[in-house]
Amino acid sequence: MYKRIMVPTDASEYSRRSLIAALELARKFQGEVVLLFVTYTPEAYWGYNPAYTIEVSKEQIEETAEQTLMATLEGIDVGDVPLKKKKIPGHPSSVILEEIGNENIDLVVMGSHGYGPIAGTVLGSVSQRVLRKSTCPVLIVK
Repeated sequence: MYKRIMVPTDASEYSRRSLIAALELARKFQGEVVLLFVTYTPEAYWGYNPAYTIEVSKEQIEETAEQTLMATLEGIDVGDVPLKKKKIPGHPSSVILEEIGNENIDLVVMGSHGYGPIAGTVLGSVSQRVLRKSTCPVLIVK
């Protein structure tokens, strides 16, 4: 049923809980987990404009992505569940929605909110957008 499960992560506690839930489902259905980190870029916030002076190197993006993936996985037993790690720059909700199709995802498991730019909302803006626009089921973990 749920053979390909995506877990978008920002290394928040909600993301870690989502990964644990996804691993349980993957074990039950003999599936695999795609752990996705989307690196915000200045263009993702404001669109491309050469006048912006914010410079972020590819090395910085790669380092942040790798640290986030490692922090998400820290202390969590993946066991025998196949796990694919992906790091993609862009706007999180847009990339997540695109990757659902690219990876033939059957289920997205994501936190109710994370470390996004606006904290304290009942359901994070990324979670809301993915929930509304996803072509597959979305499980929101609190």
